[in-house]
Amino acid sequence: MAETIRVLVTGAAGQIAYSLLYSIAKGDVFGREQPLVLVLLDIPPMLPVLEGVVMELQDCALPLLKEVVPTDKEEVAFKDLDAAILVGSMPRKEGMERKDLLKANVAIFKAQGAALDKYAKKTVKVLVVGNPANTNCLIAAKSAPSIPKENFSCLTRLDHNRARSQVAMRCGIPADNVKNVIIWGNHSSTQYPDVHHCKVNVEGKDVAAFEMVKDDDWLKGDFISTVQQRGAAVIKARKLSSAMSAAKAICDHMRDIWNGTAEGEFISMGVYSTGNSYGVPEDLIYSFPVTIKDKAWKIVDGLAINDFSRAKMDATAAELVDERDTAISFLGV
Repeated sequence: MAETIRVLVTGAAGQIAYSLLYSIAKGDVFGREQPLVLVLLDIPPMLPVLEGVVMELQDCALPLLKEVVPTDKEEVAFKDLDAAILVGSMPRKEGMERKDLLKANVAIFKAQGAALDKYAKKTVKVLVVGNPANTNCLIAAKSAPSIPKENFSCLTRLDHNRARSQVAMRCGIPADNVKNVIIWGNHSSTQYPDVHHCKVNVEGKDVAAFEMVKDDDWLKGDFISTVQQRGAAVIKARKLSSAMSAAKAICDHMRDIWNGTAEGEFISMGVYSTGNSYGVPEDLIYSFPVTIKDKAWKIVDGLAINDFSRAKMDATAAELVDERDTAISFLGV
């Protein structure tokens, strides 16, 4: 048996965590041979609910789950972590300005970044899910100077999976026959789902998505807006935000960090932009196509970018620069 790892999930009494914890605890993410301790952090009013979640995890009788630690204390939650999945954030309330939402989340992610810096292993892999995920991730990374910025990423895998599924449904094939879609930029409605480099496997042969779909208007129009607006569409239908699909995307993202990406395939994640080759401004957490090997990601270089893509990539970057500058003004640095 491998050495036990410590995995933190924040917002652990919430609905995304409820869909996520069983998959982690049974070995779908870190491996079927990997024992783990699950640390569950939430705010004090949620602790009674968290107790119920702990009971259920115990009642699953899972062989890999060595211990469950529910807490509202950062010094307990962030101690000696191997992985941190930061799901909890301040949700946008009715009548709330975007600026107010940013301010509230800067406070949360500044504190959590500082706690990672103080208590976690320097090798910890940190995934930020709570929105606005890109900017929250950047604030956490900036607040943890002793942990490499490469160890921080934010979730755009849900958007990636949405894009992949839309192409698959359009072509009438399984989703795993679609690879190398790209989400560029912010996990917001300005994100750019790009299929110019996407391959669709039909009868054992890789075909370009544009060639297979044969509907450029759809790929440059409704396809993009469907993926961009999918979260809002789910909320409208369910009266709750995406939980099952978000949890699945978190599992995909962390599994790929742990085990690497398949040969010839890349995935999307929000990573530190400094040094990128696509003209994206420095010092952002921006979603790029990446490959992963030995727990380290690398941006896929050399992909041709046409004028249509360039404009969309620049628009989402501009939103992120604006978010970053507003957030940093709240940091007091």
